[in-house]
Amino acid sequence: MTKPVDGGWHACSVSIRSGSGSATTDRVVRLTRLFRSAGQAADYALQEGLQWVGKPARPCAA
Repeated sequence: MTKPVDGGWHACSVSIRSGSGSATTDRVVRLTRLFRSAGQAADYALQEGLQWVGKPARPCAA
């Protein structure tokens, strides 16, 4: 997830959901780096989310 912030920067966060039904939990991690574009922020959030769940990271589009 990305969000525009002051000065034209973009912040990002990652939401990781597990379980099902009434046992569903959702963790939201707000990442501290800021980016000049929403795309850069989204790529970074994706890489961090993949690390969180222990999956190999995909190459980022440069």
